[in-house]
Amino acid sequence: MKEICTALEISRSGFYDHTHKHRRTRRLQDEVLAQEVREAFLESRATYGTPRLRHELRERGHVCGRRRIGRLMRQQGLHALRKGRFIPRHHRDSSHGREVAPPRLLEMPAPTEPNQVWVTDLTYIPTAEGWLFLAAELDLFSRRVLGWAAGDTMETGLVLEALDGAVAQSRGRLAGLVHHSDQGSQYASHDFTTALAELDVDQSMSRRGNCYDNATAESFWATLKTECFNNIIPPIRDDAKTMIFDYIETFDNPVRRHSALGFLSPVAFENRFHHN
Repeated sequence: MKEICTALEISRSGFYDHTHKHRRTRRLQDEVLAQEVREAFLESRATYGTPRLRHELRERGHVCGRRRIGRLMRQQGLHALRKGRFIPRHHRDSSHGREVAPPRLLEMPAPTEPNQVWVTDLTYIPTAEGWLFLAAELDLFSRRVLGWAAGDTMETGLVLEALDGAVAQSRGRLAGLVHHSDQGSQYASHDFTTALAELDVDQSMSRRGNCYDNATAESFWATLKTECFNNIIPPIRDDAKTMIFDYIETFDNPVRRHSALGFLSPVAFENRFHHN
């Protein structure tokens, strides 16, 4: 120790005083902040990285930068779930010969209030029991999932059930609403187009082979599959349905911070709009 102090040109008494003095304020703050980071991370279901955690901590009264949060995460071995690069896939047959709606969504500005544009899509979830097919209706203004339905077939009844749920959850009149989907046979069916007409809703469809026209719905599927399932294969469809319900109704809609919404949840974003 004497040689080290000599090399550093410090006294031995000064070295020992330094090692025994009270820890610095920032170190103590880090200990408190690290606990807050861990709690916020776990409450996010291990989905938040530094941008969302920064907003979450600020709401809790802790103003700090992303680099500091990232350091505290690394020290605790916390790593957010990462979804794969967003590559929309068109996986349904659009060669059904039925009349399709024009791509009205492409001509519209971004929505400025709820019930101006809804987007919808179908996907499938693997289970040990077989595929579970899932349909959802999202309000493009708030990214809120208004209605969803899951079943073991991709029949038109599935998308109608999701639409019915969205109508029940929506606020205000739907006349003039633009409803956008791909050109799948379910959305071009007589039953579905009739349901939209009865609601006085304008139907819009993606251009054939242009999956980016419905990118918001496709991106939601990528997020759900990562954050809800994280490579887990549920043993039965009912388990998958329970997981989807929990993710959408208790996390994504009311809690999950969306970067496109200024890091508010869909419900908080809508509430702020209605309050204003």
